[in-house]
Amino acid sequence: MHKNLKYWTIAGMIWVGTAGTLLHFLYEWTGRNSLAGLIGPVNESTWEHMKLLFFPMLLFILIEYKYLKGPYPALLAARTAGLVAGLILIPAVFYTYTAILGKNYLILDILTFIISVIAAFLTGSFLAGYNRLKRYTAYAAAVLLLLTVCFFVFTYAPPPFELFRDPSAPDSGSKLTSSKNYAILLTNMTGRM
Repeated sequence: MHKNLKYWTIAGMIWVGTAGTLLHFLYEWTGRNSLAGLIGPVNESTWEHMKLLFFPMLLFILIEYKYLKGPYPALLAARTAGLVAGLILIPAVFYTYTAILGKNYLILDILTFIISVIAAFLTGSFLAGYNRLKRYTAYAAAVLLLLTVCFFVFTYAPPPFELFRDPSAPDSGSKLTSSKNYAILLTNMTGRM
């Protein structure tokens, strides 16, 4: 791994770990602001907690790509692959350990996040040297855009699957899934624009 990429990778892990941790509280800190809920978890579902990795890493990827795309033309595709790997790892580790232990533990949830951040960056750094991945840059950008849209849409209109179920709410899914709450969201968003 080139020296510059190594520094960016370490900085990225620290940034995502820190920003993701703070992002966990954003929705509550802003008085349950609808816009904050688009990027911060609005409930305790696994899907919502995947935002803790996704949005800080997305921002980091865009900044890093601006500075390192010259020496690493495949960087966007590589980091996107790493991000997807990390996003897959979060539910894989969470559901595996909770199936074995019968319930979740905060310390293991935190370790799951840390492992996913490290795996995402190490995967991206490993793949960054494969210049032939450059041809997938447009696909990587499309994947990032699609994931962003999915996180936005599924925050307030989650599908009826376990990944989106809020274990702390009896009605499951997002706390803002009813048509009444969706209308409130739209009113709040348009009123702030």
